[in-house]
Amino acid sequence: MVRNITFDKIIPKLKSEYCNPRWSKRLPPIEELIFTVLTQHTSDINAEKAFKNLMKNLKDFETVLITPKYKIAELIRQGGLANIKSERIVGILFEIKKRTGSLNIDFLGDMQMTEARDWLTSIKGIGLKTASCVLAFSFGFPVIPVDTHVHRVSQRIGLIKEKVSADLAHALLEDQIAPEERYGFHVLMINHGRKQCHARNPKCETCILNEECKYKSSKTNKKKNVRL
Repeated sequence: MVRNITFDKIIPKLKSEYCNPRWSKRLPPIEELIFTVLTQHTSDINAEKAFKNLMKNLKDFETVLITPKYKIAELIRQGGLANIKSERIVGILFEIKKRTGSLNIDFLGDMQMTEARDWLTSIKGIGLKTASCVLAFSFGFPVIPVDTHVHRVSQRIGLIKEKVSADLAHALLEDQIAPEERYGFHVLMINHGRKQCHARNPKCETCILNEECKYKSSKTNKKKNVRL
């Protein structure tokens, strides 16, 4: 593990702003998996509405698996990209059933972290972020799901370089951050991305990470150059 001095500076500040997150199981693994698929390219709020509507009408994933995709798309419409996601959900469920004989993935908790993540990502439609969400939120594995907020904030404060992809960022961030701190880091970075470090018009003037932020420094230098 290569410790980044920036990390040591920002975490205490983020904890003072948003408190220290404590892990608790969010959803059973198979539910967490499908919910995370629904969060792709939309907000958690919209994904939650879509997930609740899906479960309310179809009850369980065995029923989802035998339901026509167009009906699934209608039920998850609030989550966006309904046709694509319905296809993805059915494909994932079918592959899990084919491999294991059931729609239960609790056995992942008995695997090594890398083995469990590799098993999930070997299924078409499950990327690193989705797999990491399942492992982090359902099992408490020390992984860092790199969503758009974690990716953006990590780049701006210099934990990863500007051109590093979200997929590559998983390994780079986990290499810098101790296992026992990874869950908290993920939650803190999401909070900061949602509340202050927005993709557009970030609240740089009041941001608690001004001293560490390379993005803030670049904005300031641009303004100075314009004045000159």
